[in-house]
This record gives sequence, structure tokens and C-alpha cells, in this order.
Amino acid sequence: MQRYREIYERSLRDPEGFWGEAAEAIDWVRRWDRVLNADNAPFYRWFDGGQLNTCYNAVDRHVERGRGDQAAIIHDSPVTGSLRVLSYAELADEVRRFAGVLKRCGVGRGDRVIIYMPMVPEALIAMLGCARIGAIHSVVFGGFASNELAARIDDAEPRLVVTASCGIEPGRVVAYKPLLDGAIALARHKPEHCIILQRPQLRAELTAGRDLDWNEAMAAAEPADWVPVAATDPLYILYTSGTTGQPKGIVRDNGGHAVALHWTMKNIYNVDPGEVYWAASDVGWVVGHSYICYGPLLHGNTTIIYEGKPVGTPDAGAFWRVIAQHDVKVLFTAPTAFRAIKKEDPEGRLLGQYDLSRFRALFLAGERCDPDTLFWARERLGVPVIDHWWQTETGWAICADPIGIEMLPVKPGSPSVPMPGYDLHILDDEGRELGANQMGAIVIRTPLPPGCLPTLWNADERFVQAYLSRYPGYYLTGDAGHRDEDGYLFIMSRIDDVINVAGHRLSTGAIEEVLAGHPDVAECAVIGVADSLKGELPLGLVVLKAGVDRDGAVICEELVQKVRREIGPVAAFKLVAVVKRLPKTRSGKILRGTMKCIADGTEWKMPATIDDPAILDEIAETLRSLGYAGGRAAG
Repeated sequence: MQRYREIYERSLRDPEGFWGEAAEAIDWVRRWDRVLNADNAPFYRWFDGGQLNTCYNAVDRHVERGRGDQAAIIHDSPVTGSLRVLSYAELADEVRRFAGVLKRCGVGRGDRVIIYMPMVPEALIAMLGCARIGAIHSVVFGGFASNELAARIDDAEPRLVVTASCGIEPGRVVAYKPLLDGAIALARHKPEHCIILQRPQLRAELTAGRDLDWNEAMAAAEPADWVPVAATDPLYILYTSGTTGQPKGIVRDNGGHAVALHWTMKNIYNVDPGEVYWAASDVGWVVGHSYICYGPLLHGNTTIIYEGKPVGTPDAGAFWRVIAQHDVKVLFTAPTAFRAIKKEDPEGRLLGQYDLSRFRALFLAGERCDPDTLFWARERLGVPVIDHWWQTETGWAICADPIGIEMLPVKPGSPSVPMPGYDLHILDDEGRELGANQMGAIVIRTPLPPGCLPTLWNADERFVQAYLSRYPGYYLTGDAGHRDEDGYLFIMSRIDDVINVAGHRLSTGAIEEVLAGHPDVAECAVIGVADSLKGELPLGLVVLKAGVDRDGAVICEELVQKVRREIGPVAAFKLVAVVKRLPKTRSGKILRGTMKCIADGTEWKMPATIDDPAILDEIAETLRSLGYAGGRAAG
């Protein structure tokens, strides 16, 4: 670990020198006055005084330097049976014209644009078009409910919304235009224009005077050149759920974002310009922003936009087909995707149909990766499987195995070690530093490195209150865990998921790890439920692997005994049930908090990002069978 430690320690000792060198890989219109401006702490600013354009760095400069014929975007859509490849030169032409469309609609530097799109190349074209003219984009999941979209419209106050006529899900077409119309009707703020990409699967009725057809607008557009923006100007706003129910607008700046993401592509993911990198996510999530759009394109890679699922489009070999067909070198996805594949094809037989000999590494994030899933993937793929950890707020990995620097030993259950700039600490409730293997709150000493949020949109006070007030001088990640003697981090749960059983603090993640190690379990979730005697009790819900036909009651008893052996009687683990599926967000995060509210009979709100709301009814019925409330959503 010597090379890693030298780089990491230098980043903490000399952050300005470290990130100043990293910034040389980006083309600047004007160099910065200071790498780090700490005059207005805790509102730190990176590359203050510098000017650049993110779109130029992601598109134009590759064309100017002879890479125009290289594929920039591969759109692979098993749900529509289509494949489209855009070279960097073709992408540059499309982005210039869409920037011209925006300018013709009156959009300029600092204006906001909401992008409400499915997984199509036009989503990235719209993002880059905004960046080209200094507009601030805010991507909202295509198909989000009208009230959630309205909340984002009112907060961002966009001049324009970009959408498509529909999204395509396995077996169904989702009409977007009625959802958009409903959102605008609900919102106090009214966008001046909407641009609609008409898809052949469903055409939308346009509203006269407000709506423009994407293709017609592009045909009439005058291509627009890029404009310099300040490094500290916002590139985008990305909304994440807030504890108050009001979404938090995470702000990402232009300069620090470009520097950090470019650095990660080689140093963390170990890909070279020209190679194919695939983040199997959605543009509505931060992963889509960082590693479908900006990271790969800033670095000169080919990125894949995949409009499909890990299973069912058409089978559990879908990912292997994409890797083999497009010569993917590195895949980044969520552990839940691999749990789904493992559940459908436990032996990995479908892998035998594809040549993955040139595939180099699998990175997982979004949910804690249980060791069983990591071992399964590593054994069948024969490549390093790297669990890494980051957040919407940070925009890139807090902890990872930086295989472009050196391959570190993998410790199953750990996302490895902190990345440059992240000064990680474990604190107790009083803010005291904890030693090795002691569980506490995971925090990061400020300033955060480039690429992380400088604040929340129009909410500086809320930024401080949400992230910086509990431990002054530290950013609160909201996660709980410990570090071992080698500095490896183990994230055990959200701080709110550390349960207190008769005075003993237990991690739900530790119990999940034990359950996931059972040979019949595909995936699981553990929540803390209220108990009049012990305060809280752990309750486990497990999904079995495909083909398991053993008695569920027998399996549940085995799980109870397994937790008793491996964690001890102190866990008081007796509540466990088999379910067909677990409720998740569209990014694959299991909705533990919502299930806890249902179990405790407290008021809860239908999560806006839930993949399938009907699952919660099934969970409620299971909880009722265990003697818990199983209530429905408020309202």
C-alpha cells in the first residue's frame, strides 16, 4: 500500500499542490487565483478565479485533437431493440445545435433547465448543451410523479423543461407528457417552454405556444459556441430526498467537478482514453451524472447508455451480452443488480455464452456489498470486484480500491480506504475520536475535496444544519461504521439504522451480512422495530434464490440460529420472514426506513423514487403476519 499511502497523505498535507497538479489535465480559459479559497469557511471554493467550460472539456477538445471518429456514446436499448453509436464529432454537432435551441428559447448563463428524460442519448446532449452556454441543469428521473417534479420546478425555477414523450419499461410504455403537464399545473413557477423528444412508441400532444418538438427545434437551430464560466459557477443541481420531505438541491461546481472526475477515471477505475467504460445506472442518479456523462467524456472514454435491466431484458445474461458486444473494460453498477442476476442464475451458466476475456474490473456502489455477492461475482467473472462508497453529495468515491494507482488487498465487506482529499474519522456521540474496530459516526474533516457539494441550492443555512452542525469542522456522512487496523472502512448502516436492543448498540448491516451468507438467501434487509421491553428488536426480511424449494419456516429457523452463533444472543434476533421481493428505489437502494415506519405504524410518505409501489403492500402484509402494524401511507 506504499504508493497509495504516499499519494493519499500528500493530498491531506498539501491539498493545493495535489489538486493543482490534477487540474493540469483540464483545459482552462483562465488559470485560478487560488486552488482553495477558505476565506468564507465552511463555504470552501476550489479553483477560485479560474474559468473553463465543462462541455468543451468533455466534447470539443477530443475532436480538436484528432479523436472525432472515436465512439463517444453507445446507446444500447434492449427494451426497444435498437442500438445507436455517436462519435465525438457527431456528439459535438448535436450538442452545438441543442445549445443553439436553448439560446433561441432565451436560456442563458445561470438559468436553470430541468431535464426529465429516459435513458436516451438526448439526455446527455441536453446536459452538455446546458453546460456549453453556462446554464444550470437539473436532471429529474423520467417518470417521476407530478407532485415530486413540481417540487423541483418550484425550487429550481427553470426557464425550460426538456422531456420525452415516453419512457420504456419491460412490458410497458410510460407516458411522460401527462406527468409533466400535471407537474406544471401544480407548480407555482411556470416554465416558459418545454422541449419534447417524440419517441416512436408513443407520441405526445404538444401544448401550443409552450411546447417545442425536439427534432423540429434542432433542424432550425443555429449552432452555439461554448462560453467561459467561473470554476465556482454551478454546473448542475441534483435533488436528493430531505428528512423534512423538501428535496435538497445538491450543487455541483464546474471547476472542482471536472478536475476530480477526470482524476478518478485513471486512478480509481484504471481506464485509458478510448476504452469503453460502462456505468449501469440512470442519468437521474448522481452515478449517471458522474460516470455515464461527465467522467468518461472528460477523460475521452466511450460511455454506454443502457436502456434495460440486469434481468428480464431478455434474461440474466443481459450484462454479459453488453460487456462482450461493446468490449467493456470496466463496469460500475449496484450490488442489487448482481443480487438479481445471482437470484435468477445462481450458477452463472449464462456467462458461458459470452466472451468476457477483455473485461478487467467490476465496481459496485449504492448499497453495501455483502461478502457473499462479492465472492459470487469474483469467482464467476475472474476479475477484481471492488466495492466502493460515495454519496450524491460527494459526486465521486469517498473510499475505494484505487486500482489505477495500485491494487490493494480486497477485504470483503469493506469499500477499502479513503481516496485523496477525504480526511476520514470515526467519532462517538460526543465527538471523540474512536479507535480501531469501534463503531461510530463516519465523518470527513472539512474542507471536502474538489467535486463535492459546496452548498445546497439557495439554502446555505440548511447546508450547514444538515451536514456540518452536529460535529463542527466535519462533514456528517450519515453513515455509521468502523475502521480496522489497516485503515479499511466498514460501513455497517446509516446512523439511524444503528438499533438499541436492551442497551446494546447493534448494526443492522452486521446482521444482514450474516443472513446474506446463508446459501439459500439471494438478498435481505434488516430493520429495527419498536419493542416495549427491549426498546428495539431486529427484524429480517429475506428473498430466496431462484430454484430454492425448501420450507421457508425451516430456513427462517436456520437464519435465527446463524445470527445467534455469529453475533450472539445479545442481538435478540427472532423475527424473520421470507418475502418475494424487497422495496427499492430505481437505483437499487432498499427502502429500510419506509419499512420501519410501516412496522412501527408511524406516518410515512410513498418514496418518490420507488421502483414498484405495490411491493410495499406485500411487505405490509408480511409485517402484519409477524404482529406489526403494517400500516399504509399517510394520505
